[in-house]
Amino acid sequence: MKVYLDGHDFEFAVQQIYMCMFPNSHAEFESECPDCGDFIKSSLSILENTAFSETQIRIGEKESAGKAEFSLGEERDAEEIKRIKKRAIKTSFYRASLAFLPKAPVWGALTGVRPSKVAAKYINLGKSVPETACLMQEDYFVSSDRALLAAKCAARAEKMAENTGKSDMSLYAGIPFCASRCRYCSFVSHSIEKAKHLVSPYLGMLKKELDGISGACREAELKLRSIYIGGGTPTALSNEELSFVLDCISQNFDIRNIDEYTVEGGRPDTLSIEKIRTIAASGATRISVNPQTMNDDILRQMDRRHTAADVVRAISDVRRVGGLAINTDLIAGLPNDTFDSFKLSVDSLIGLRPENITVHTLAVKKGSELHRENYMLPDGDETARMVEYAMQALGEAGYNPYYLYRQKYMSGNLENVGYSLPGYESDYNNYIMDELHTIISAGAGGVTKLIDRENARVERIFNPKYPYEYNNADEKIAATRQRIIDFFNEQEVREDGT
Repeated sequence: MKVYLDGHDFEFAVQQIYMCMFPNSHAEFESECPDCGDFIKSSLSILENTAFSETQIRIGEKESAGKAEFSLGEERDAEEIKRIKKRAIKTSFYRASLAFLPKAPVWGALTGVRPSKVAAKYINLGKSVPETACLMQEDYFVSSDRALLAAKCAARAEKMAENTGKSDMSLYAGIPFCASRCRYCSFVSHSIEKAKHLVSPYLGMLKKELDGISGACREAELKLRSIYIGGGTPTALSNEELSFVLDCISQNFDIRNIDEYTVEGGRPDTLSIEKIRTIAASGATRISVNPQTMNDDILRQMDRRHTAADVVRAISDVRRVGGLAINTDLIAGLPNDTFDSFKLSVDSLIGLRPENITVHTLAVKKGSELHRENYMLPDGDETARMVEYAMQALGEAGYNPYYLYRQKYMSGNLENVGYSLPGYESDYNNYIMDELHTIISAGAGGVTKLIDRENARVERIFNPKYPYEYNNADEKIAATRQRIIDFFNEQEVREDGT
């Protein structure tokens, strides 16, 4: 689809709302509006301190237009004025798009990864959860159930924010190896069978990085609140290798008083009773056992080398060892899945009663095999039925939503939601998704997020992406260590006013 901008250069904002309204199409931005054929024209003008936007869409013989206007207000800063202009553009685009859609999108005119951040603005103004949900429906055309979902998650995050200090932090350690690579996976992850020669040098470099990070954290006087060991699949390592990683953390960080410590078990075929005992003995409090589906045929097709029975066995083993809350993941919209099959997966997991159940919507990313191959995927409506059933069934079973986020290329333009039994919410998930405090990441592909909430500063530091690059990253690791120290020194200078 050819897209023309008139009176503004907010191409990314238009691209965002375009992807939400027309996910199966591609935008081609043009310098001049075409005289014929399909096109979209997005216009913006400013008159008497008001932003006026109009979007015109022509597809085939059908044309539609949408308008929006927002006051720029008095004494607003440049960033706030920019946000208002972009909101006007997206609102007019949304209104024009409705004529071409079978039904209104559940997230309305909202784009971006964190819809609960919009809800948080209302919560911070003293609005209740029901009031916030109503405002999201009125201002952004979000459906009633998604507006309430975002409001509940925002309320949880804001409550956490009240108890989060400026020097608080969480630690993420990445293990980019798996038993096999799932067909939907786009993460930096290597089959441990093929990349075995990289493991030993990788763990040596990870230890070196953790040594450096811990020193920087002590110098910056940071307080560790939570730990998350992810990947990949950390339990794809041998028990001895896994013990080495866990020992590196306990030797470098004081874990006696942290709130939460998660280890991704991920694949139940990598979880032996010995590894579960090692994890529990390390001081961890939470483990993930992720089936993604309880349909054995789909597990085989996705190259996950375990069965639904293995999931049941792994959860039983975790319960036998004791001391670990359990998270399980499901994916709605996997190839060849159906509503009935997904419903069975949800019901099966509810019956196993893990403390957390996270429901993801399939996002077909460019780095995945699903993107390269022509797999039969459920349509957006079928995926939406799956997600809505999970929302209803989990609520009836006593699970509450506590965090959510969205991604590009998501089936049905839906969302990922974490549900938990009361008192078992994952703090780390809120810390990272709601950007409540600094997340320091170690390992290949890790992204450190240095956060100064009082000054609305977020700085990202990217580690080398692949293990073979990371294994020779001494200079990068040293630079990251120094930047952590400098960032918090700069924060103190701002507060002192010197």
